[in-house]
Amino acid sequence: MGEERAYWLAWTGISGVGPVLLQRLHERFGTLSTAWNATTAELKQVPGFGGQTLEKVVTQRSRLDPEKLLIQHQQENPHFWTPADADYPRLLRETPNPPPILYYRGEVELQENLGQKPLVGIVGTRKPSDYGIRWTRQISTALAKNGFTVVSGMAEGIDTESHLATMKAGGRTIAVLGTGVDVIYPHKNRDLYKQILSQGLVVSEYPAKTPPDRTHFPRRNRIIAGLSRATLVMEAPVKSGALITATYANEYGRDVYALPGRVDDYPSQGCLKLLNQGASLVLRELDELLKMLGAIPKIDTIETEPIPQQLNLPDLSPELQQVMNAIACDIVTFDLVVQKTTMNTGSVSSALLQLELMGLVSQLPGMRYQKI
Repeated sequence: MGEERAYWLAWTGISGVGPVLLQRLHERFGTLSTAWNATTAELKQVPGFGGQTLEKVVTQRSRLDPEKLLIQHQQENPHFWTPADADYPRLLRETPNPPPILYYRGEVELQENLGQKPLVGIVGTRKPSDYGIRWTRQISTALAKNGFTVVSGMAEGIDTESHLATMKAGGRTIAVLGTGVDVIYPHKNRDLYKQILSQGLVVSEYPAKTPPDRTHFPRRNRIIAGLSRATLVMEAPVKSGALITATYANEYGRDVYALPGRVDDYPSQGCLKLLNQGASLVLRELDELLKMLGAIPKIDTIETEPIPQQLNLPDLSPELQQVMNAIACDIVTFDLVVQKTTMNTGSVSSALLQLELMGLVSQLPGMRYQKI
């Protein structure tokens, strides 16, 4: 196994060979050591190995000694996993593009790596509202007290709030970095970084001393999604890295949850988009999430604050009033509301979410609604 991890490392030194091609090599040859010694003709049978890539492989692998490279690399990077290692995170290994090298620093908990302790990703905007901060803290606290490890990216905003609230509640957290595990970014989070090292883990696919680069952060989002059984998007504009994480989670077959917000709030537009695309509602279904992942059936650790009504009934916009009239006094289905209002499904969905937040409407199983 030690020999095989040397070849995972060596292959990452070949330019043009990324995680997807490495997975194909592994599937084709069984081991990367076998692939290392494969002929050009054999490599050509692997999808993605065209003329330019083959030329790079032939030229560059002749200059590399995998065993020597491993010894040299470990001097600056003593702690890392490859998919050849038994401790490599199981859920991440199941994705189609796991990082060939995953560096780590901090306190390892083997149950997390083996998938025996559930990990949940929490992501969102770097500029959250008070509403987003409040719910991030409350949900992170609930997850920590129910035995979950919270995964995020140590960025400003929602990421920072989720890490801090989790550790304050006595839970573990994992930060996925877009730099080397020894590089703190943003620098203002140096105290947070130190606290995570003592109460969790920082991981990255980039070796020591790698500085921040804007291309790294979208890529690291796939690791957050890959490590987590579910991803919660707390607050995110339409153009947000958090939506990239949600997209990866969806591609990996993991659950995606989103925090609803008002239709005219910029930080909530991405979450409303996710909800329209089928994401589950955080506030209504977190209890169900905990049950699904084997935690305590009922959440009694969230100290919720009542969400104030934004508007009174007489002040409803014409669109919201139209939806309220369609619900009347009976329990109605979503399709019936659309039929009665003649509005498009996206507008009806957004209106119903806003009415829920105002405490005027409640959703029942089966996409049915009733007045409160």
